[in-house]
Amino acid sequence: MGAPPGYRPSAWVHLLHQLPRADFQLRPVPSGFAPQEQEYQQALLLVAALAGLGLGLSLIFIAVYLIRFCCCRPPEPPGAKSPPPGGGCVTWSCIAALLVGCAGIGIGFYGNSETSDGVSQLSSALLHANHTLSAIDHLVLETVERLGEAVRTELTSLEEVLAQRTELVAAARGARRQAEAVTQQLQGLAFWRGVPLSPLQVAEDVSFVEEYRWLAYVLLLLLELLVCLFTLLGLAKQSKWLVIVMAVMSLLVLVLSWGSMGLEAATAVGLSDFCSSPDTYILNLTEEETGLGSDILNYYFLCNQAVSNPFQQRLTLSQRALANIHSQLQGLEREAVPQFPDAQKPLLSLEETLNVTEGNFHQLVALLHCRGLHKDYGAALRGLCEDALEGLLLLLLFSLLSAGALATALCSLPRAWALFPPSDDYDDTDDDDPFNPQESKRFVQWQSSI
Repeated sequence: MGAPPGYRPSAWVHLLHQLPRADFQLRPVPSGFAPQEQEYQQALLLVAALAGLGLGLSLIFIAVYLIRFCCCRPPEPPGAKSPPPGGGCVTWSCIAALLVGCAGIGIGFYGNSETSDGVSQLSSALLHANHTLSAIDHLVLETVERLGEAVRTELTSLEEVLAQRTELVAAARGARRQAEAVTQQLQGLAFWRGVPLSPLQVAEDVSFVEEYRWLAYVLLLLLELLVCLFTLLGLAKQSKWLVIVMAVMSLLVLVLSWGSMGLEAATAVGLSDFCSSPDTYILNLTEEETGLGSDILNYYFLCNQAVSNPFQQRLTLSQRALANIHSQLQGLEREAVPQFPDAQKPLLSLEETLNVTEGNFHQLVALLHCRGLHKDYGAALRGLCEDALEGLLLLLLFSLLSAGALATALCSLPRAWALFPPSDDYDDTDDDDPFNPQESKRFVQWQSSI
């Protein structure tokens, strides 16, 4: 099958498409895109479930580490004031993990923007295709109505004026038959009229879903950014309550990161299967939803020399009929106007209608050619299979970095918290306050010295 202009499956599409797939019984599943089949759906769910497995393992690891830290820590000798060895490394490892998380957030913002750009390109291509199809319907309807009005009024008036000359009346009736033939042929060119599938509706649905997807990722990215920044602030200020709150928030964001990773992985794998060979699936789906013939769909989706224009015969017959009408009207103008001056007005009106019809016909020929709609098809595939897929992979990298950074931070925060001095709880008290423990201690020492 012919690939759309400018679209070739990328290396990421080939790589993801080659990944093995299995259903819930771990039986191999073909990598062809078949979302309606249960085995393929199970394969994608299994890909998403791998992220759930990663979440479970990371939570178990964090829980074991914290239990070991709390229960197996050796008792501190009485009066020890120096921090335990390795405390600075723990704090710096936590800070480094949070900085890696911030870098992942930047990657996530870029990936979210790339995904949005790809979906916007898909929506724009659908809207342009809808404009082309609507223009075809409009031109056909306008031309048919104009020719029908000319047959009912001008040609009828012309036959009445030329009633005394049977050969001229026969010529006028010949023009009528040709106009009716053109009308019949043109009505078959509006192939999308009455089709239940609307590209405009599809574009609106895609834009609606993408708007909420983009907003959800922005909120997730901002939430993780705030968690990282406030955790770094808590470490810098040695504020125990802020570190505790951020540890709880980090656990929440960790769950969200693994969940988004599962959705991104399953979507990326399914999208790679679709993008590796999109023509077959799109042709079958469009034929099922629209009821159009395979010859029409093959012509517009493939647009190569092996597929002929299904409307070529209608266009040829219409062009010949218009040429015959034009020659008959010129003959009537030469022979009838000198004898019947009243025939000049309907003849001029018919000439004007014929000129407009020929202009509309040339526009229809250009719109019905496969180049325009096939170009929109290629733009939609490039937006979905290049920009959107690359954005999904960047979001997948963000989720992976986020999960690793937050897991490391959750393991490091308790040890860093243990290094905070006890005076942290009284940072906000006044040094001159007699109820301040430090000030009370100094007061007692001063009294004993006296």
